[in-house]
Amino acid sequence: MTAQRYRDLVEVRRHDHVAELALDRPKAMNAVSTEMARALTEACAALADDREVRAVVLASTHERAFCVGADLKERDSFTDADLMRQRPVARAAYTAVLELPVPTVAAVHGYALGGGFELALSCDLIVADRTAVVGLPEVSVGVIPGGGGTQLLPRRVGAARAAELVFTARRVPAEEAHGLGLVDELVDEGRDGAEARALATRIAANSPVGLRAAKRALRLGHGLDLRAGLEVEDAAWRGTAFSGDRAEGVRAFNEKRSPRWPGE
Repeated sequence: MTAQRYRDLVEVRRHDHVAELALDRPKAMNAVSTEMARALTEACAALADDREVRAVVLASTHERAFCVGADLKERDSFTDADLMRQRPVARAAYTAVLELPVPTVAAVHGYALGGGFELALSCDLIVADRTAVVGLPEVSVGVIPGGGGTQLLPRRVGAARAAELVFTARRVPAEEAHGLGLVDELVDEGRDGAEARALATRIAANSPVGLRAAKRALRLGHGLDLRAGLEVEDAAWRGTAFSGDRAEGVRAFNEKRSPRWPGE
């Protein structure tokens, strides 16, 4: 396993074709400061460019929190001009996670609130342990979700349920979160990281070209009418159909062996 740090706030650990992107600001329970946002953006840019990476796990090094959201202590010192300058920096971090070109799995335990939950929502799948508490409490401090929450949450649980959660600003414990579809898998306490990595490893065994194309089709096609969505799918299919991965996949199937993906 190799590791690389970004601004001493985020660590990327490599497990073969799986990259674990670990939030590592323990003294602040991974609150997203301006520097933390920059670190996330830089780490995601490096991962997006790395063709050896087939899946990413977004995790936390803190024992009691995934991420508690925006750094409100930092925000309290901001002037209006400071806040306006910080906005594109913060937005870039959430966009960088959302736009990772490979499948992403969030490993959530403890608090995942506000921007912390939005980071998880930016992933394709969320694995949570039984200590997890999630929610978007922004209206309780006079703002609204600004990391994609008002758009990503309805896509998970529907407009009415998302409205209830955003308007009440309530915190949702793990069991209820799983029942509502806020998280995809519920695992025993302390198992979120291991189970998320296991899921990412299963994903990463598949074609790199196929994974990127499938994610693109899923993301771009969501919300379109059926005819438009099928056009998105067809374009993504064409991107795989004449690839080396497709040729190797068919050959490996017929030869009854595991494929050796060229990734192109």
